[in-house]
Amino acid sequence: MLRGHRDLKVYQLAYKLAMQIFTRSKSFPQDEKYSLTSQIRRSSRSVAANIAEGFRKRQYASMFASKLADADAEATETQVWLDFALDCGYLSAESVEELTAEYERVGRMLSSMISTPEKFAPRQEAEAGSSKRSAGI
Repeated sequence: MLRGHRDLKVYQLAYKLAMQIFTRSKSFPQDEKYSLTSQIRRSSRSVAANIAEGFRKRQYASMFASKLADADAEATETQVWLDFALDCGYLSAESVEELTAEYERVGRMLSSMISTPEKFAPRQEAEAGSSKRSAGI
């Protein structure tokens, strides 16, 4: 049973990726501080933040899906910034490929959640718990 957004595998992955980008972007040139560095950090962190916000709104399927779509958009934006970091010579091709593949994975997870928001509705969690109690499980 999900107790909070931190229990979601997609949140855990998005958070891990944001922290990897934070660490890797420390080596970006100082003159990128207010442009590429801040943009890639902001968009990568927004993926996890939107997932968390969506989880809190999961009782409303359309709001849940909307926040998850925002998270997916931020993941895509992060991939664009990764492309810039590669082309500017700030990250290796291997690093960008690895991060991009993981953001694609986040996107697939989010798409699955968006297509089945009812799986995450809080009332189902409560019903599952009460039916287990009724069955003596």
